[in-house]
Amino acid sequence: MHHGVFIFPTDYSIRIDELARAVEERGFESLFVTEHTHIPTSRRSPFAGGGPLPKEYSHTLDPFIGLTAAAAATKNLKLGTGICLVIEHDPITLAKTIASLDLLSNGRFLFGIGAGWNAEEMENHGTAFKTRFRLLRERILAMKEIWTKDEAQYHGEFVNFDAIWSYPKPAQKPHPPVLLGGESGHTLQRVVDFCDGWFPRGRNADAILPGLADLKARAARAGRDPGQISVSVFGARAERATLDSYAAAGITRAILRLPSEGRDAVLPLLDQYAKLIR
Repeated sequence: MHHGVFIFPTDYSIRIDELARAVEERGFESLFVTEHTHIPTSRRSPFAGGGPLPKEYSHTLDPFIGLTAAAAATKNLKLGTGICLVIEHDPITLAKTIASLDLLSNGRFLFGIGAGWNAEEMENHGTAFKTRFRLLRERILAMKEIWTKDEAQYHGEFVNFDAIWSYPKPAQKPHPPVLLGGESGHTLQRVVDFCDGWFPRGRNADAILPGLADLKARAARAGRDPGQISVSVFGARAERATLDSYAAAGITRAILRLPSEGRDAVLPLLDQYAKLIR
């Protein structure tokens, strides 16, 4: 099993390039970063974690610029979004951004995605909360066309364009792996239908191992090889027993959380995690 870390990279936390070097030096496989384009001052959408929304949610760097800096500072570290809010992006421009990052990083990008929970945030981008998953699906399918076809086109309910040329193409073939976040049965079916991996949250740990069995069954029914669908636990508990159970179950990677703080807080914790995974 691989081990990675994730952080809300902000304007006040450790620099993303310094962090990336430190993560790679300590033997971790991957670094994931979060995304929120902005946070509306309205609190109509309740925070899933309960209580007030943490400060870092409204201070995050653009994930792709942050990961580009991380790529330039490292050689082998995999670089991921955890998660990219695809429903807040134009699919043509997002496809080019990701292809460019994957090319410049020599094929190190992991595309963690989700449909989001903050209705006000996505509404500012013209996305309706009730149809966000249908929109997500179409944007991912359209991006796959752009990444894999010399002349790409897509005609759907939400995404519609005639044949286009769009380069560069990603270094990874056919494209960077698409990892979908969530734990519901609907999520698992979407993983089977149009994604390459499952991206469950560690805070819902009780759903992960049963979900893994469900995912394998759904993949088999759909004619997909379950062994070709990765599972990355996002925000896994930093406990030896938990990580051992994931490894025994065949989980692909466990991703540990780092706080949005300065180097004096982050680097010692990273050292603790490094000892844990050895």
